Amino acid sequence: MDEKRSEHVGVRARGGSLAPGSVVGDGRYRLLAQFGIDERAGAHLWRARDGQLRRDVALTLLVGDPADAESARMARRTLERAAHAAKFTHEGVARVLDVLSLGNGITSSEGLLGVVVTEWTKGTDLIDLVAEHPVAPLTAARMVQKLAGAVERAHHAGLVLGLDHPQRLRLTTDGTLRLAFPGPLPDATLRDDVKAIGAVLYLLLTGRWALPGGPAAIPAAPHAPNGRLVPPRSLVPSVPAELSSLAVRTIEDGGHGGIRTSAAILQALELAAEAEERTQLINASGVKPDDDGTIWTTKKPVKDKARRRKLALGVTVLVVAAVAILAWLGMLAISFFQDSPTAGPPINVAQPTSTAAPPPTSSEAPPPTSGSPSGQAQLGAPVKPASASVYNPDGDGDNTSRAKNLIDGDPGTTWRTDQYRQQFPTIKQGVGIIVNFDNPINLGKVTIDGGSAGTVVELRAADSKEPPLSSTRVLGTATLNGPTTDITLPQPQQGEYFVLWISQLTNSSGKYQSQMGELTFLPAQ
Repeated sequence: MDEKRSEHVGVRARGGSLAPGSVVGDGRYRLLAQFGIDERAGAHLWRARDGQLRRDVALTLLVGDPADAESARMARRTLERAAHAAKFTHEGVARVLDVLSLGNGITSSEGLLGVVVTEWTKGTDLIDLVAEHPVAPLTAARMVQKLAGAVERAHHAGLVLGLDHPQRLRLTTDGTLRLAFPGPLPDATLRDDVKAIGAVLYLLLTGRWALPGGPAAIPAAPHAPNGRLVPPRSLVPSVPAELSSLAVRTIEDGGHGGIRTSAAILQALELAAEAEERTQLINASGVKPDDDGTIWTTKKPVKDKARRRKLALGVTVLVVAAVAILAWLGMLAISFFQDSPTAGPPINVAQPTSTAAPPPTSSEAPPPTSGSPSGQAQLGAPVKPASASVYNPDGDGDNTSRAKNLIDGDPGTTWRTDQYRQQFPTIKQGVGIIVNFDNPINLGKVTIDGGSAGTVVELRAADSKEPPLSSTRVLGTATLNGPTTDITLPQPQQGEYFVLWISQLTNSSGKYQSQMGELTFLPAQ
């Protein structure tokens, strides 16, 4: 693909004599093939031949009218940034060889405002890479990881790379992504570089570009009616939830769970890539998780003499323990029928357990001893919500079809989250259940039946059915423990929409998942 112009670029040279075979830069560089246009900067991206050093180079040609003061100012700023990056070296960024400006290597007759000359990157166009089908999730994560490493190094050096256009990137022959046509926009920021990493990940996973100003050859990423970016997993179901959420959180600016720095996305990418590698290893070994996350396999166990010796020793210990217990029980029975009540081991008769409710968790107030405590309203009969649905600001719902089980009156029918390999909020902010009532209620207390012990939840008030998390208000918190957990509000809250938000999942042997059986909403009288 390097030896010919990509057919899908879909752009034509603008700026006079910019065509294959033409020369620029005082006749030094002969244009070979165009690889795209960044319309935002008037930047034409070319492969060219350096006639003096007899090598191929990449040219970022800034096309414009020298008489246009604003265009000239923007071009100067881009050239200054490119020149500043000439000392930066990283395998993820093509090295800047030269920077040409009006009166310094180019003339106004060429229709150019400047040229950034960089070493040529052998490999494949990024658009060619995703033209037929998206990239495998693990491969995409590892590819973006290398690019994110370059961004992290550049940001430490105080540089903005300007990789927020897919035609500026190329896939090298060793399978890594590289910024082949440097030249950041005049107003580009560090945050723009970070968002670009998320957009590149989104592109590899879906074949769609999620930032403004992308090339016509790549479809734009879709958005939901509420304006939120549609997660990659909604377009390609095989994309893991972690990577899907990571791409969205890196691109979007709103909410508290966004990723703002290159260091943060590097860490998240490493976790997501390791999780996907473990999944592939499990699948390759024939081990499969069932619906409850239990691992099973149909492969025969490997014969291991050491393991068999350990197993035999363990069985022996169990047999000895069982014999000792039986002997003790025999002595206990004999002593029971002897005349002397003091003979034999003592028998402890357990007292009947109280039927009172278990002590309240730290999030709830102690029950009143008589009447209602001062300042706390009495509660009425439970009110059933009109509906319950999974609330997930990061885009992907967890077991959405079972959300209705939480308000069906039967604690035995449950809803549970997906099983995650990292705790919230490493991969996503959290997940929750949002309920709405036909008419506003004056909520005083929520009871959670059958919750997974250790799960941390927040009761939040909302103003709509799909609110941003930042617009919801925390009314109370609790850590689920025991058959039921209550969240009693210090003051009743009038509202129609309420969210039970899970901010921390139950950890079971390094796997994170939570379950609940029933939600009961009690209004204040």
